[in-house]
Amino acid sequence: MPSTDKYNVRSVDELAGIAEAFLRKFPEPGIFILNGSMGAGKTTFISALCKLLGADTASSPTFSIVNEYHAPQGTKVFHFDLYRIKSLEEALDFGLEEYLDERNAHWVFIEWPDLIVPLLDSYHIVRIIDNDGIREIEF
Repeated sequence: MPSTDKYNVRSVDELAGIAEAFLRKFPEPGIFILNGSMGAGKTTFISALCKLLGADTASSPTFSIVNEYHAPQGTKVFHFDLYRIKSLEEALDFGLEEYLDERNAHWVFIEWPDLIVPLLDSYHIVRIIDNDGIREIEF
């Protein structure tokens, strides 16, 4: 089992360095599920990763469910926010499986993944915990 890296974040300015460490650990595209409470900083961390990947700046896809960002050399970043999804069937109806089929060619980041985990055969977990204003990020 791979080791878990943990970082304490006191300000948004520190996220770039943690995003760099993340991309050193995971240099290839794949599926990454983000666990954390509302407002913990999941979207902010994904935005820092997108910036380093050369993709558009990320914003929360809460109402659109998925945002697609383009990075250099044809790589895409799919950013899901499944907070509003109520069932696995609803996720399948909007075509989630097609996005997951692209996991080896593109980056897939999923917030609020609990309902769709049964569809995933392999993924990495990112946890973001808010401890009185200090965020603990582990991956």
